[in-house]
Amino acid sequence: MIPRHRAVGLTPTVAAASAGAVEHVPVAVVPNLGGAIEHLKREGIWVTGADPSARDPVYAVELTPPLALVLGGEGRGLSRLVRERCDRLVRIPMHGATSSLNVSVAAGVLLFEVRRQMGKRAGEVR
Repeated sequence: MIPRHRAVGLTPTVAAASAGAVEHVPVAVVPNLGGAIEHLKREGIWVTGADPSARDPVYAVELTPPLALVLGGEGRGLSRLVRERCDRLVRIPMHGATSSLNVSVAAGVLLFEVRRQMGKRAGEVR
């Protein structure tokens, strides 16, 4: 989901950068991100936000479906209202001089952890 306002949207540049993923992943443009999060929660989906100030590192929290990951804009992060609507917040541990990742890299790290946990749950060999 992406908000209708204050977001880039699905432009040709976004499609090219996604390496074709936009053709396989449903994208919904919503008028109100907070309302969309509340709708997901009513449907039984756990909403997890990525925030560098979160107490729990990403690998210490169960991240298996049904799950929605919420990532904020680069530079601004999650808004206070969106952060408050999440069921839980996680952080990607960072070391050294870099304090954050761009949103595409953060998404990749989070999705990798979701997939790792799903495989562990299914008894896959790591």
